[in-house]
Amino acid sequence: MSEHQEKTHPILTTADGVPIGRQHALTAGPRGPLLMQDVQLLEQMQHFNRERIPERVVHAKGSGAYGTFTLTHDITAYTKASIFSTVGKKTDLFIRFSTVAGERGAADAERDVRGFAIKFFTDQGNWDMVGNNTPVFFVRDPYKFANFIHTQKRDPRTNTRCMDMQWDFWSQCPESLHQVTILFSDRGIPASYRHMNGYSSHAYSFINNQNKRVWCKFHFKTNQGIKTWMDDEAERIIGKDRESHQRDLVDAIDRGDFPSWTLKVQIMTQEQAGQFRWNPFDLTKVWPHAEFPLIEVGQMELNRNPQNYHAEVEQAAFKPSSLVPGIGFSPDKMLQARLMSYADTHLHRLGVNHHQIPVNKPRCPVMNYMRDGQAATAESYGSAPNYWPNTRDRTPRPDESFVDPTWDLGQVVVDRYDSTQDHDDFTQAGDLYRMFDDAHRERLATRIAGTLSQAREEVQLRQVCHFYRADADYGRRVAAKLDIDVSQFE
Repeated sequence: MSEHQEKTHPILTTADGVPIGRQHALTAGPRGPLLMQDVQLLEQMQHFNRERIPERVVHAKGSGAYGTFTLTHDITAYTKASIFSTVGKKTDLFIRFSTVAGERGAADAERDVRGFAIKFFTDQGNWDMVGNNTPVFFVRDPYKFANFIHTQKRDPRTNTRCMDMQWDFWSQCPESLHQVTILFSDRGIPASYRHMNGYSSHAYSFINNQNKRVWCKFHFKTNQGIKTWMDDEAERIIGKDRESHQRDLVDAIDRGDFPSWTLKVQIMTQEQAGQFRWNPFDLTKVWPHAEFPLIEVGQMELNRNPQNYHAEVEQAAFKPSSLVPGIGFSPDKMLQARLMSYADTHLHRLGVNHHQIPVNKPRCPVMNYMRDGQAATAESYGSAPNYWPNTRDRTPRPDESFVDPTWDLGQVVVDRYDSTQDHDDFTQAGDLYRMFDDAHRERLATRIAGTLSQAREEVQLRQVCHFYRADADYGRRVAAKLDIDVSQFE
């Protein structure tokens, strides 16, 4: 190394900052064995053995970017959330897109639901909107969630994806039909993360300054327009590039072509919810736009790529339990379960102090009595007391002005209710099917039959009955492609 290089290049050090003079293994002679005192080599090998953290059970393969949300419309009549307080207000954010079922090595262009998770760094704490690119989901009862995900993973015996497992579950859970129809429709494979919508899917609540609560759903409409791949296009892309979505997002932002979305919300009053013809907190159903029109709120733009994937994307932690004053929960059973599940998985993957990782760190003061644990920095509390209540000066304490209003859910009985009873799981799936033109219906039936044909005959028959209940033509088309005689259903 030249004298000039020595002066201009930073000096290589150990993790403790100790300068390293030469990066070669320390040995007894040029051909001799290694010495245990080569702590620089040992440190490097030990760190290398621990570089990987547990991957997410779902949403393992993802891409992220930084951006800004700008409020363009006044919705203070519905919510006191500070992010929505003043038209023109800008809030920094981080977003992570993902596929759902595949592992970290899965191809981006596979037919799968896409995750759409946003962390808004508001001045009253982080708000995580953890959604998907579809407005509904496969199940409404959280007891079914883990079992459903197992069917999307690998067969315990063969360690391969198993269509019989997948369709066996779906065929016994007719509430999945709406999402199945979306998944196998022409929107089932987005061309890129930039060309798809995002949805909260769940209903949440807005609370305004008068402590009045309404229910809401969030819709992020892509300003790039919807663009999807047909099956043959996706297969060709996967053959060339398994990271097609990742590459597209990074390249677009690097060249200044910043993707953007328009945030819109649907609003439902408590009175409307009580009189609605189905459970408005059912995750397998949408709120009709004609009855609950979309209200424009603001613009989201992505304008900066992460510098280090592991630190900023792999360690990003999103959890539906992270809400801010003015935005609250709903009685959605799946949402209630996710409040624990997502926070718990980050405790497992990243540790109890994962909120101190820069990509997750709030941009406002953090003051509480939760202390210590692995990787604690103590930067927000130092030598301050670690208990409450206390009589010390200038210690954090609750503020009654942030108490949420109570829920008026009427007289209810707490029980383990069967979520398959007293539900119409076919009308909306049929309505969606009837919106497709004939060619789209044919492609839908072909895709479904392509995977359903790999399931056992009893599974095929059970599932075809569901398609038939949604729409007779839907059932006939799929049955014909499976060589099933539909006269037995008519």
